[in-house]
Amino acid sequence: MKTALNLQDADGFYEQLLDAHQGLSKEESELLNARLILLLANQVGDAKVLAACIEAARALPK
Repeated sequence: MKTALNLQDADGFYEQLLDAHQGLSKEESELLNARLILLLANQVGDAKVLAACIEAARALPK
């Protein structure tokens, strides 16, 4: 699992993500996030890496 910044344009990606949620209801926004997670998980493809990412995400401070 990569934990160091690996995005070529992190700010640009964050802006795209915020723009994608513009005008959506809370439910629509949650569905967009779920679909995006599944698409990105498919890109990763490695079950062990995905499990480590889930564990790491749960361990992050709230």
